Amino acid sequence: MRKILFTLSLFCVTVAMYSCRKVTDVNIKQYDEQQIQTYISANGITGMNRDLSSGDTTGMYYKILTPGTGAVVKDSSLVSLVFTLRSFDGQFIAEDTIVNHVYNYLGHIGANNLPQGVRLGILNILKNKGGRMRLLVPSRLGYGTSGFGTGSSDGNNRIKGNQGLDYYINLVNNTQKYDPRFGTFVGRQDAYDDISVKNYITANNLTGYTKTASGLWYKETQAGSGAAITPTSIVTIQYTGTLFNGLLTSEQYNNSDGTGVNIDLANDTRFGLVEGIQLVKPGAKLSLIMPSRLAFGGQSYTDNTIPIFSCMRYDINVLSVQ
Repeated sequence: MRKILFTLSLFCVTVAMYSCRKVTDVNIKQYDEQQIQTYISANGITGMNRDLSSGDTTGMYYKILTPGTGAVVKDSSLVSLVFTLRSFDGQFIAEDTIVNHVYNYLGHIGANNLPQGVRLGILNILKNKGGRMRLLVPSRLGYGTSGFGTGSSDGNNRIKGNQGLDYYINLVNNTQKYDPRFGTFVGRQDAYDDISVKNYITANNLTGYTKTASGLWYKETQAGSGAAITPTSIVTIQYTGTLFNGLLTSEQYNNSDGTGVNIDLANDTRFGLVEGIQLVKPGAKLSLIMPSRLAFGGQSYTDNTIPIFSCMRYDINVLSVQ
């Protein structure tokens, strides 16, 4: 009799656990749906479509802003992804495209701390390179009950648990191009970089810059004189390198307070720096704004203080030329 009672009790516990799990499953879906609908209504969002790509199971909503015309992506595709993110409670906002720039295989973007919903949205909804979309991700496909980030749960460096996420995703059409500087194929960022540079100039109220055929923007702030600078010159300069988020690069790439550093133009791989210095004469001061292909391209430097595909600004004082 005791054995029968034990077996019956174990069966009841098992049923109860299964039932509880099922109810919890249903409840989180209901919670996420209600949260998304409330967010849409509160922010006056229109034109969103419910994701039906997986049989209406993801709970995501989306709006295609620009249809992609490039290659269809798969998990094995190397993608260049730029995004902005806002949690539904508005306490976490990430708009810095230096930080929010991912260059990885789509199936591995979780390594860049992006949630499963972003991968599914790109794979099943956006599909083609060159496309842009807005994607509302329910918490269960976001960062779940744990949330994400550092600091306390009330800090602005952390996404709280059970938060829906509002993404704007730009899937750059990065057709492959051989880069002789690194001996590898890297993504071509031309179109995106050009937009980034123009946005940077506008946001910082910069004027007086001229754009060259290569895509370099320059402004001579103090005229120089004397010998012309050639592609084989060795120049002594003071300079400051800055990312578009305002952060200075490491001391290795800054010399504004020193007596000067020698730059061998024939061997320096920062094409924008080499080109810009040749536009002036010794004694000149100039400002350069350059797309990533004229800076460090598809390589990161000094422990990722200069991320891949970083557009750059250089402020330079040309001291002398050899």
